[in-house]
Formats: sequence, structure tokens, C-alpha cells
Amino acid sequence: MRFTLPYLCLASLLLTGGLAAATTAPTLTLAQQAKKAEVIVRATLGAPVTVNDGEVTYIAYPLNITETVLGDAARLPQHEGRPALMFLQGLQDLPALKTGQEVIALLYARRLDSPLVGFNQGLYAVTDGKVNAGDITDPVKLRDAIRAAREGQ
Repeated sequence: MRFTLPYLCLASLLLTGGLAAATTAPTLTLAQQAKKAEVIVRATLGAPVTVNDGEVTYIAYPLNITETVLGDAARLPQHEGRPALMFLQGLQDLPALKTGQEVIALLYARRLDSPLVGFNQGLYAVTDGKVNAGDITDPVKLRDAIRAAREGQ
């Protein structure tokens, strides 16, 4: 029996989709997250909005960046002229995000299903002046630990 290219492509897509659904992201250390991040910012989240990019729909959280820890925040996806976190609509297991929430975010600069390093591991909410990053609770110490990890590359 002779298979044609379209049937082989379809079979490949079906097999790959099944494998992708069964995979999970490994847990990354803070140092690993810092080394993978292309842009790291401290910011406040704006109200989420729906953004269409062709046939793909994203949920965008505009960022009010208060500090760029590393990288160039202008490389981040933009919404209405401002950097934004852009999540593929319908994506499962997103971190809880709220308008007005302050975060330290370790990000990929390009538009992906999730902009957060480590499939959503690279987000640290700042609540009452504290973060939860293992033994680190001070946002300034978290920033310093991120920079130290990058310098050790």
C-alpha cells in the first residue's frame, strides 16, 4: 500500500499531539529559570483583554513595568503600545493573575502559549511586600539572586 504525503503528515500530527498532551514541564530551580529568561521585569498587571492574532486568540495582561531586572522589555509582545503578558486563550494551569497584582516575571520575549519561563514557573507575586520563592521572601533579594544566577552562566 502506498501512503501519500498528506496521510503521513496527518499521522505525524496525530501522534505528536498525543505525545505532547502526555508531557509535563520539569520543575526548574530559580537559577535555571533566570538562565532561560530573555526578559525579567518587576511590574503591575493591567486588566486582561482578549487579543486576536489571525486565528489565534490570546489573553493579554498589559504591564506597568516598574523595574527591568534584565533584558530589554521593549522586546516583549505589545498591546496598545505597552508590553504585555500574552497567554494563549484556553491554556490550562495558568497562575492566578489579578488586575493590579505586582509581580516579578521571568519571561520569554517572543509570543508563545505562555510567556513565563518553565511553563508558568517564572512568576512571583509580590504580596504585602513579600514573594514566595523558596527561602527568599524579599523581592530585592529575589532580584539579586536572579542577577547572581545570570552572572554565573
